[in-house]
Amino acid sequence: MSQPLPFVDAVSAAPVPASGIAWLDALRREQLDAFVAAGLPDTRMEAWKYTALRALGQRRFANGDAQAAMRAVDAAAYALPGVDGPRLVFVNGVFRADLSTLDTLPAGLTLQPLSQALHQNAEPLRFVLSRHEAEPGDAFVRLNAAFAADGVLLKLAAGAKPTAPVHLVFLGAPAEGDVAWHLRNIVELGEGAELALVEHHAGSGDQQHLATLASDIVLRDGATLQHVLLQQAATGSTLVRHSRLRLGKHAQATAHVLELGAALARHDLRAELAGDGARFATRGVFMPRGRQHIDTQLAIRHQALNTASDSVWRGVADQRGRGVFRGAILVAPGADGSDASLGNKNLLLSQNAEIDTKPELEIHADEVKAAHGATVGQLDERSLFYLRSRGIPLAEARALLTAAFCRAVLDDLPNAALRGHLAEQLAIEPPA
Repeated sequence: MSQPLPFVDAVSAAPVPASGIAWLDALRREQLDAFVAAGLPDTRMEAWKYTALRALGQRRFANGDAQAAMRAVDAAAYALPGVDGPRLVFVNGVFRADLSTLDTLPAGLTLQPLSQALHQNAEPLRFVLSRHEAEPGDAFVRLNAAFAADGVLLKLAAGAKPTAPVHLVFLGAPAEGDVAWHLRNIVELGEGAELALVEHHAGSGDQQHLATLASDIVLRDGATLQHVLLQQAATGSTLVRHSRLRLGKHAQATAHVLELGAALARHDLRAELAGDGARFATRGVFMPRGRQHIDTQLAIRHQALNTASDSVWRGVADQRGRGVFRGAILVAPGADGSDASLGNKNLLLSQNAEIDTKPELEIHADEVKAAHGATVGQLDERSLFYLRSRGIPLAEARALLTAAFCRAVLDDLPNAALRGHLAEQLAIEPPA
């Protein structure tokens, strides 16, 4: 599996961040050794069957970007309508206090850079940072654990219900050379707490950076999370994300996900419905164009009684874009009464575009309702003809139909201003 690659050689020679905390420094070295020993995953592994990393393996990245702390940033790069609550901003992996809004936090909300939290009191974070359940192919989870020196710590006290959404911004900006940065996010909602969280990845320019983000999100009993993830990374960049949610008894989470940017984007989204009555819904769009490659891996595990999951995903590939979607649902033994559904519909707008979709369903319990399905097709010619017969140019007609195809995933997003903005992102013209 492991091959001598420039990427791995560069990583093995790089020093891990020194925190001054013995257990954390040892953990980072341990994860680095594990990554170097396993190397990058390849297409012989089922989880990476459709996403080749050969080109990435030939490149060397310098870790970190100290200049990012001084770089000028246009505020318009991360402004989103309907999102005006506390904000944490990172530029090329570096926390920017001058761009963040943390002066007045709602009651019950703790929001700070992870580096700051580790400096103040690291011990309460030891358990979550030490918990690594990396599976074969989770090389980037190990890489992130070895090098992530910062990130986000968000905790919401039991019963707290801030009215404004929390905004997390991760910007990619031009740098002198190819750099890599790694961030670790920890989110915990107490019993009965409610939160709207908007996670925005943005960037511009032709830089070919590598970013990894690993997020651990825990919802205690009765907590509710409305999570929006907008991915508009720079066109040349590589972005690998790993998100893990754990839902307690009667906890509810909804994730609206738009995967629009990056040259190569991979998102592993895993949810554990661990408490009786937990509910999880995902609504997502991936839209590779040009030569983009966007890979979404969704894994939902029902582990308790009477849990429910509902996933609606749309894929649109144009030009030489390639999309990959895997939606896996597992109903564990004892998870009786589970109700699971997953649908993935896809459009190919070009003969050179490709989408590989793979729904999976595995049931080990009784009295279960479960359904899943996937389709791949083209735009409806009759609808296209109708719009053109009304004088609408072909490109505009294609954009209108494509946007309409995707907007179903936004219908239940309660933030109207943000919903309108996200809908506009789905209507943009493909690059020339």
